[in-house]
Amino acid sequence: MRGKWAAGIEPRGFTWVYKGILAVSERPGGSTAVHRRVRRDEELLWLKHQGFGRVISILPVMQNLDAYVEHGLSAAHYALRGGPQQREVLEACYLDLANSMRHHVAVLLHSDDVSDRLLGVLAGYLVWSKKVETAPASIALIERLFRRSLGPEGREILMSLPESEADVEK
Repeated sequence: MRGKWAAGIEPRGFTWVYKGILAVSERPGGSTAVHRRVRRDEELLWLKHQGFGRVISILPVMQNLDAYVEHGLSAAHYALRGGPQQREVLEACYLDLANSMRHHVAVLLHSDDVSDRLLGVLAGYLVWSKKVETAPASIALIERLFRRSLGPEGREILMSLPESEADVEK
């Protein structure tokens, strides 16, 4: 492959949270209704060229795990479906994010689109990891970074935080 497409294409909604180490976007290849394999492959190629080593999905159902591995990216899936297990799923997701970042592995966190759910998970991670002190400060940071309000679903996820990383390690 030659020319401008040789390095793939940036995923839709791609935004760095921490430059070079943590970003979010919609699912590579597009959301379920418009998912295209060719686009997914081009976006995964772009992620690999940008130095990403891990993809973490919060989709209710995991799809395309093999495609990530084929492109040399490790992948994890944390199905956020609400209900009584959500706190445990969030904790596992947050531990994975923290571990990846601690080992300097660039991570893409995604859902079908850059939704309130995805931004709520991200806001929760910032508080859980103690990178931001309070939930209101995390909401303000996310709203400024993504230039939109965090809706009820995102705020609900933020308020259902598991114990913080520091508490877990004690």
